[in-house]
Amino acid sequence: MNLRSAFHSIQGNILVFALTDMLGNIARGMVFPYASLYILALGGDPAVIGLIGFLSPLAGLVLLPVAGHITDHANRVHVITLAGFLSSGFILLMIFAPSWQMIALASMLMGTVVFQFPAYAALVADSLRPGERGLGLGLQNMISSSLPIFAPFVAGMVIERYTANLGMRLLYAAMAVLYLLSTVLQVRYLKETAHGARVPLRMPALLTALSKAYRGIPGLVGQMSPRLRVLTLVVVLSFVASALSGPFWVVYATGRQGISAADWGLIMLADGVMRTLVFIPAGLLVDRWGRTATLLLALTLYTLTAPLFILLHGLGPILAVRLAQAAAFSLALPACMALMADYVPRAVRGQMMAAIGQGGILLGVIGGAGGPAVGYLIIPALMVGSLGGGLLYTLNPAYPWIGSAAAGLLAIALTARYIRDPHRSEQ
Repeated sequence: MNLRSAFHSIQGNILVFALTDMLGNIARGMVFPYASLYILALGGDPAVIGLIGFLSPLAGLVLLPVAGHITDHANRVHVITLAGFLSSGFILLMIFAPSWQMIALASMLMGTVVFQFPAYAALVADSLRPGERGLGLGLQNMISSSLPIFAPFVAGMVIERYTANLGMRLLYAAMAVLYLLSTVLQVRYLKETAHGARVPLRMPALLTALSKAYRGIPGLVGQMSPRLRVLTLVVVLSFVASALSGPFWVVYATGRQGISAADWGLIMLADGVMRTLVFIPAGLLVDRWGRTATLLLALTLYTLTAPLFILLHGLGPILAVRLAQAAAFSLALPACMALMADYVPRAVRGQMMAAIGQGGILLGVIGGAGGPAVGYLIIPALMVGSLGGGLLYTLNPAYPWIGSAAAGLLAIALTARYIRDPHRSEQ
C-alpha cells in the first residue's frame, strides 16, 4: 500500500479521532509537562507528586472492568462523549484549587473517565483494515500530534510570565475549553461501527455488567495467548518506567539543572517535532520491517538514553536526550498498538482492551502515565510505580531514571525472547 492510498484510510471515525485527539493533545501538552510544578507551588513535595500519581488511576480498578463489558454492548460513541463532558467539569476543580489536596481530589475524579478508553480503542481498531493498521495509526498519530508540538513551548512562556501558580490555572482553563470543543465534535461526527444492536446505558445494565465483568476476569485472562500475555507484561513495564520518572523530568530540570520553564518549553517543542516527524516512517517500519523489530528498536533507544538525563547538563545535551526519547516513543506506539490489534480476538476486543489497554506503550513520557493505553490489569503496577517514583526521588533524585532503565532492560529481554509478528492477524 502506497502513502497516497493510505491517506484515504484517514476518514470517518479515524479523521474525527485524529482531529479531536489533536485538541486534547494541545490541552494535555500545555498542562502535563508542568503539572508537578503546580503541585509544588500549592505546597506539595516530590512524595506528594508520587502520591497523586498513585491516586489518579485508582478508580480504574473498578470502572475499567465494567467499561470493557459495556463497550461490547453499549453505544461506544455515547460512552466516549459522556467521558468528555465529565472531564471538562472536573478540570474546574483544578482551576480553583486552593491546595494540593484539591488537586489530589480532582485527579481521582478525572480517573473515573477511564471508562471511555476501551470504547475508544475498540472503535479505532474496528475502523482500520488489518493490513493498514500500522500506517493508519501512524498517520492518525501524526495528525493528532501536529499542532500540539507548540503547546508546551507556549505553556512554558505562560508559566515563566505568570508563575507556576497563576500560569497553571490559566492553562487548566484553556484545557477545559478544548476538552469541551472536542466532545461537541465527537457528538456531531462520530459513528458507531458495531454490526449488532447496542444496549442503552441504564443502571440495571451497569450493575449486571459489573458482576459479569469481575466474574469473567479469570476466563478473559485464560483466553490470552502466551505472546499476548508477554506483550501485556512489556506494556506494564513501560508504564512502570514512565510512572517512576515521568512526573519528575521538569522538577529535575528546573530544580537541579538550571533549566527555566521557558527553556523546558523549547525542549518540549523540539520533542514534539521529533515525535511528529518519526510517526510516518514508524508506521512504514511497522508494516514492512515488522512490529517486533520496530518495538525492539524503540525499547533499546529508550533504555540507552534514559539514564543519560541525570548524567548530562546544559540545554544542548538535555535536548539530545529528549529527542532520542521522542523517537523511541513514536516508534514504539504504532508497533505495540498494531501487535495488540493483531493478537486480540475481535469478539472480545472491548473486554480484553479494558483489561490490558490498546497497546499504546508509553516510553519517555513527561508527566503522569495514563490515557487510552491503560488497562485495569496494568493499574496496580502503575500505582506502585507512581508512589515509588516519589519515594525514590526523595531518597535520591537520580533513582527514578535508574529504575526506568532497569524496567526497559527487562522489556527488551522479554520482547526479544517471546514476541513475534503473527502469521495471521485478527480482523
